[in-house]
Amino acid sequence: MSDAAMQSRFKELANRSYNNNQYTYTSFLSMAELAEYYEMERELAFACPKVFGGCELAERKMIRFGRQEDTGYEEDFPIVAIVIRPLIKKFSDDLNHRDFLGALMNLGIKRETLGDIFVRDNQACLFCIESMSEYIIDNLSRIKHTSVSAVVETDVSDITAPRLEEKIIQVASERIDAVIAKVYNLSRQDSLDMFPKGLIFLNGKLCSENAKLLKEDDVISVRGMGKFSFAQSINLSKKGKMNCRVFVYK
Repeated sequence: MSDAAMQSRFKELANRSYNNNQYTYTSFLSMAELAEYYEMERELAFACPKVFGGCELAERKMIRFGRQEDTGYEEDFPIVAIVIRPLIKKFSDDLNHRDFLGALMNLGIKRETLGDIFVRDNQACLFCIESMSEYIIDNLSRIKHTSVSAVVETDVSDITAPRLEEKIIQVASERIDAVIAKVYNLSRQDSLDMFPKGLIFLNGKLCSENAKLLKEDDVISVRGMGKFSFAQSINLSKKGKMNCRVFVYK
């Protein structure tokens, strides 16, 4: 969907929610698509939008327009969590994110109906639109050469809870481009090149300002590479550079 079409869709959903006193929802949106929403967030504020993807760490999210004060009732996001596990763990293939996503795509499922997939210990938690859950459970039986089960679960914190690796880096300043370069062992130029390509997100929003200074608890996502949080600047080295602590999501 083009940027103009996406913006038009947001307006249509917001107006329908406001005029009819009902909740309306987008499908799951990528971080790039969410960036379009954040550019017009103030314009859509009249419809009380809320963004959610199933859990705190989710990057693919839905937008809900509407609130209880106007509709007269509360309604949860139509998101369910499906846990996918090998039937016999000791005989299973080594499964990664691409394997789980590929198996779902092979079922003919549209990507916009699926949220994030969290993989841990050869099992996955998939967030999806509620209306797709029965189809996935009934049809997803194999990933690569591994037979799997798929069930809806309410407590998936054991899979979606973040695993963080502490890392101390040394940078000339807290500029986001410099920090990214150090965290992912890139040249400064490679880091700079990512910004005009729309690959950098700061606290869930597209970041085009490569000289922006990071502050404590900022979360940086680099498409294709991963995510980390900026914890703090610790001290200065003898050569005048800053020692900083970051936590890389694993």
